[in-house]
Amino acid sequence: MDALLLARLQFAITTIYHFFFVPLTLGLSIFVALLETKYVRTGDENYKKMTKFWGTIFLINFAIGVVTGIVQEFQFGMNWSEYSRFMGDIFGAPLAIEALLAFYMESTFIGMWIFGWNTLSKKTHLAAAWLVAIGSNISALWILIANSFMQNPVGYGLEDGRATMQDFFALIINPNVLYQFPHVLTAGIAMAGFVVMGFSAWHLLRKHEVAVFRPSFHLAAIFALIGSALVGTIGHFQGQFLVQHQPLKMAAAEALWETEQPAGFSIIAGIDEGAQENSFEFKVPGVLSFLSYNNFTGEVKGLKDLQSEAVAQYGEGNYIPPVALNFWSFRVMVSAGSLMVILALLGVIWSAGKNVIDKRRGFLKALLFAPILPYLAVTFGWVLAETGRWPWIVFGLQKVEDAISPNVPAWNIALSLIIFFVLYTVLTVIAFKLGIKYGKSDIRTKDPVAAE
Repeated sequence: MDALLLARLQFAITTIYHFFFVPLTLGLSIFVALLETKYVRTGDENYKKMTKFWGTIFLINFAIGVVTGIVQEFQFGMNWSEYSRFMGDIFGAPLAIEALLAFYMESTFIGMWIFGWNTLSKKTHLAAAWLVAIGSNISALWILIANSFMQNPVGYGLEDGRATMQDFFALIINPNVLYQFPHVLTAGIAMAGFVVMGFSAWHLLRKHEVAVFRPSFHLAAIFALIGSALVGTIGHFQGQFLVQHQPLKMAAAEALWETEQPAGFSIIAGIDEGAQENSFEFKVPGVLSFLSYNNFTGEVKGLKDLQSEAVAQYGEGNYIPPVALNFWSFRVMVSAGSLMVILALLGVIWSAGKNVIDKRRGFLKALLFAPILPYLAVTFGWVLAETGRWPWIVFGLQKVEDAISPNVPAWNIALSLIIFFVLYTVLTVIAFKLGIKYGKSDIRTKDPVAAE
């Protein structure tokens, strides 16, 4: 294992572990703010209990998310110095704004929210809750603005072998951001809904504080349905955007080796990347054309033709991403997302009727495990987003192999990789155990944050 592979593994591991926590932070911050809004408007103490209860799970998740995210930025200087040299003028600006504006904003108002229950007025405390939610999501926006340049470079010039920023506004309104940020935001909303549904189901099965957890379940089901439906819809249009701007990624996600018109959608396939063919496949005719162009007759270019076009544009090299990884990542993401829509819809229907959800014990038991689905969807969706642009680290401008630090020995990266993996695993296990332990606790004996 050489330094390049080890560096890629290290960044992949830290990113995936970090992303376990990011979507839940985005969605749960909004959910908690909505609950507190309901409390302030109605004066119903049950909504205050909900706000504090789910707010504590948000705080646990937020704390571990911050810890796991810090190391990522260090790696740009340690393992990826050539990337930093090439991209620093552009990549550094949104990261600095994220840290100095959004992160400090959400951190400040989190403190006010935690310690202000007995000192701030209801409306001021509610404002702090919403500023936490806004700050969390603005923070994600700036990170995705930086990432979107790597996916779809805009507003730049090349000077002395470096990318320099020439249009900051173009960076902000990058078309990729307009799809990627709503996609991540709605994924977070869906995840938050399913986490709250899962814990609420646990309490409803045991008839704990039904007056609190029944409305929590219903509101979370609505939240999960909105998020799940929107993330799929936005993902559809994002896929059509990528067909035009990163066609190799989408062809890899379909294991489409030959150009087809119309193009069928492969449900499953036996992928032979060495022979550049599928040993078997089960296709639904015309569906890939529809997904790509909203019609059933459009031509979808295959990997072989796209590889030839890339060679003609960029020079000799292999521009085909890892096909099997992208193919199955896409299917895990879509399958999990589709099941989420079904479960959330059933949750909304059965929780709308009086006492109906309490009798659906089989459904409630299934929902104890349903939060796994959004974690699978967001993890494999992120894998597809990042590995689908290989061999590029900055699409069309810099390859991954050219971005690594030139003088870092492989054993050094291997040692830090092992340390990070062990540390992140321990932190993640602790975070999930804390969240599960708290989520299953009796709300009558717990006062989540700075209780009265």
